[in-house]
Amino acid sequence: METHTGKEKWNRAAALYIRMQVFVMERDIPLKVEFDSEDHDEMIYVVIYDGEKPVATGRHKQIDSDTIRPGRVAVLKEYRKKGLGELVVKELEALGKKQGCTTSVIHGELSAAGFYEKLGYTRESDIYYEDGVPCVTLKKSL
Repeated sequence: METHTGKEKWNRAAALYIRMQVFVMERDIPLKVEFDSEDHDEMIYVVIYDGEKPVATGRHKQIDSDTIRPGRVAVLKEYRKKGLGELVVKELEALGKKQGCTTSVIHGELSAAGFYEKLGYTRESDIYYEDGVPCVTLKKSL
């Protein structure tokens, strides 16, 4: 397994491929909802590759001088339960630290809240809905 962090078109395509498989095909999230205005040429994506195959991803957004917002973390079904999601989040956090950020905020699906809590995040909100999916805001000091 190899991890790449960057905004190259090929890496972005790999990230979008994973999200298409996980969120659109598997979870039935509409294309126009999943792929939003944040998927632009300057967006940085972390992608884990198994050889040439992209298998896990997440995108990095810095929302202010102190805060990052990791998002769209996804792992292909056959690669789950292998620590890849955790690795993606840690890579996103490391990038945030490198940029001088001290806080990470995630708008996570309720079903993934336990995953983020195991990584040191704490719930900061009640349940709310984003694109029809129950979510919570989670926060962590970097």
